[in-house]
Formats: sequence, structure tokens, C-alpha cells
Amino acid sequence: MTKTALSVNVNKVAFVRNTRHLGIPSVTRAATLCLQAGAHGITVHPRPDERHIRPQDVFDIAALMQDWPGREYNIEGNPFHNLMGFIRQVRPQQATFVPDAEGQFTSDHGWSFPQDADRLRPLIAECHALGVRVSLFMDPIPEQMAAAKAVGADRVELYTEPYAASWGKTDQSVQLQRYAAAARAALDAGLGVNAGHDLNRDNLTPFLRQVPGVAEVSIGHALMADALELGYGDTVRDYLRCIADAAP
Repeated sequence: MTKTALSVNVNKVAFVRNTRHLGIPSVTRAATLCLQAGAHGITVHPRPDERHIRPQDVFDIAALMQDWPGREYNIEGNPFHNLMGFIRQVRPQQATFVPDAEGQFTSDHGWSFPQDADRLRPLIAECHALGVRVSLFMDPIPEQMAAAKAVGADRVELYTEPYAASWGKTDQSVQLQRYAAAARAALDAGLGVNAGHDLNRDNLTPFLRQVPGVAEVSIGHALMADALELGYGDTVRDYLRCIADAAP
């Protein structure tokens, strides 16, 4: 079983900060505390409307990550909006391409092939030339995984909201089977497998037990909601426990 890394998405820290002009809570302080607690990486999604992560945050966290060798910086967003400018300047370990519309409430679907292939291919190649790994945000459709590999992607991030929405309902096992099949197809195609969206302390362990080869989970909203009650450190450690509990 692949050891699953935890990347903490700090968007919601920035969202709260942006409601006032005091600079608190600090995004870099949040990232530091999560890394100190054992998080394997930090994720940001700098949307064009800057409703949470702002350009300066991207650069501030890039500077912070220099003090944490071996930890991963993942910048996600739509490469046809503002993402590529950040990738060119920062050169994070990973870029996650997400097909969001401008102003979209939250990510809610993956890329489609063959429709998106021709326009994604050159941007993936550019990332590779910059030394940046590329993950494509994808729905759990096994037939799409080979196409993602064909355009040059290194990984896919499986969009897990449908699984999270099924938690505790009659279709939970069916959803898990969908994700397991998609992960197997991705692995068979030579892709790494990431996952994210609405994963939490309840549903994370069962997901990792059933879905093979998940290299990384990116968790933001639920983790930050937990941190309001438990603090950053204890929350990150409990998510790491959830990951450890999934091991055979």
C-alpha cells in the first residue's frame, strides 16, 4: 500500500482573514503549525477573484516552504485563468489543474477527454519544463484515466464530493467501488492517484482502505472546521491517524 501524504489546504484561513483588515488569522502561521504537526504539504488555490488566497499568500508560503525541505507545495487552479503565472514564478512541487469557472463557488467537476486534451497538453509540457509535477482534477471515470495520461499528466486528483455526499447512505458502497475502479485504471495507466474534496475524519479511513494506491489527499474545509475546535496541531495529527488507520 502506498503511504498516503496529507496536504493541508489553507484557503479557508485566508477567507476568514479577508473579512477584516487586520491580517489575522495568518495563513503562513497556519501553514507553519500544520507542517510542525506533521503535514506532508500545503495546498493553495488562488482564485481570480481573490476571495481567499491572494497573490502575496502564494509567494509568502513559497518562501516558508523553503524552510521545510521534503515537504510539498501544491498550487491548484484553472491553468487558463491565473494559475500558470504563479507556476512560472514559484515552481512548486505540484500543480493541480482544476477546470473551475471564474467566480465558481467551489470545484465541482473534473476535466473531460477528448474535449480538453489539445488545450491542456502544452501547459502540462510547460510545467514539466519548469520541473513541476502535474495532477489533473478528475471525476471517478475509469475510461478517462488513460486519456489523462496521454496528455502528459503525472497524477490525477479524484474529485471525492460524490463519495462524501454518499457517506452513511445506501449508495456509499457503490460510490466506493466507483473510486476504486477509477484508481485502479489510473494506476494501470501509469498515473499517480491523489484525492480531495469533502474528505473528513469520518470518511477518510474507509476511503483509503478501499481505494488503492492513493499517494496524497488534499483536505481543507473539514480540516479547518475541526481546527476551530481542536487547534491546528491536534487536528493534523488526527488526520494523520486516520491515514495510518487505513494501513493493512
